[in-house]
Amino acid sequence: MAQLRIADTPVDLIDLLKNKAETISGAETPIETSGHGLKLYIETYGCQMNVADSELMGGILLSHGYAVAEGLEDADVILVNTCAVREKAEERVFGRVATLSGIKNRRKGVVLGVCGCMAEHLREQLTERAPYVDLVVGPDAYRRLPELVARARQDDFDPIIDVRLDRGETYEGITPVRQEGTSGWITIQRGCDKFCTFCIVPYRRGRERGVAPREILRQARQLAEAGVKEVTLLGQTVNSYRYEGVDFADLLAAVAQIDGIERVRFTSPYPVDFTPKLIETMAREKKVCNYIHMPVQSGSDKVLSEMRRGYTVDEYRGLVAALRAAIPGLAMSTDVIVGFPGESEEDFAQTVALIKELRFDFAYLFKYSEREGTFAHKRIEDDVPEAVKGRRLQEIIEIQEAICAEVTAALVGQTFEALIEGDSRKNADEWVGRTGTFKPVIFPKTEGTSPGQIVAVRITSASSHTLRGEIA
Repeated sequence: MAQLRIADTPVDLIDLLKNKAETISGAETPIETSGHGLKLYIETYGCQMNVADSELMGGILLSHGYAVAEGLEDADVILVNTCAVREKAEERVFGRVATLSGIKNRRKGVVLGVCGCMAEHLREQLTERAPYVDLVVGPDAYRRLPELVARARQDDFDPIIDVRLDRGETYEGITPVRQEGTSGWITIQRGCDKFCTFCIVPYRRGRERGVAPREILRQARQLAEAGVKEVTLLGQTVNSYRYEGVDFADLLAAVAQIDGIERVRFTSPYPVDFTPKLIETMAREKKVCNYIHMPVQSGSDKVLSEMRRGYTVDEYRGLVAALRAAIPGLAMSTDVIVGFPGESEEDFAQTVALIKELRFDFAYLFKYSEREGTFAHKRIEDDVPEAVKGRRLQEIIEIQEAICAEVTAALVGQTFEALIEGDSRKNADEWVGRTGTFKPVIFPKTEGTSPGQIVAVRITSASSHTLRGEIA
């Protein structure tokens, strides 16, 4: 069967669109919500949580009679699932939606929708810049998609908009349409309660709520039955998960007990929500991968305080030490923002020093840009010049790249278990897999090996981000 498309290049976020539309709430006339074989195409931009949401939307619509489109020109309903974390890709998203509108011109009746975190902003500019958008759907309105699409097909003039946040919506009972492969995602938590001053997510995804453990385990068992070997648990601050008496450590241990699941990952944890119980569980459960992505954002206590991150540099440093002591061979990655308002040269130097000290396996590095709607945008002056931000970003990129190269070079000659994901992009005679530390590894195919297998691979060479080897 054709796949719901996941875009190759993530698009960061956006403010968009204006509400000249009526929301679905108040509708009085009953409407037929069955897809009757209408063909669905979803493009996804952003993080793994957006990938999981697209699978969720596909599950909802296919359960109402929709079919999967072979491609864009075959689609009756086109949904663009977007991310709202950064603004720099706004024009790219407008451009993409404008391109997709050409399909509406060629084929009457096609519904073009924009979904996801950016939908709250879509109301602001819709009528001026994207009048061809028929549907704007926020992350808590996916359960209503069949009715929303049906109304959009009836209304040739006003877009249908539903961006209401719902603190009770966790989509329990809905089975996503999974992408084929060896790995799968399960959203265990929706929303965020941290309200970091630079972040728009709590305003776009609402307040934090955990998915019931019974639902998470149901989905994990389904993935195992479908042949998935690796499950990633998703949440904005995943380790703050709570549901009644169950915490994240309890949930992690329960998922690790499911037959057929060989690896368990999670992303992204929040530093202040790590507990000794969680660290002990990670060390005890052999299926839990020895890799953590844990954002630090800055090496300056002053900047961390302005960001409202809730921890100090020493507290973060101590957490890293505790994790590495408990889990031998642990790999770590992080996020860093430079040029946050008020960041001095001394503050930046402290960030550089922390990167050199902690030696992350890799890092996602950004320069600060104002995000409309955040506390920082409203209350803190963006006073670091762009040229300074650019210089600082380039400096830490060069430092981190050198660290990455040193970390991977030290792995040559060692043997690691790798989960075979599929063919190498550059050579059909080679597999690409991932180690438990989340490093990609390329190695020649041998008889009897296939995707989904975990094999021992001896590392023969390494670049800064990719390992090469041979089956041991």
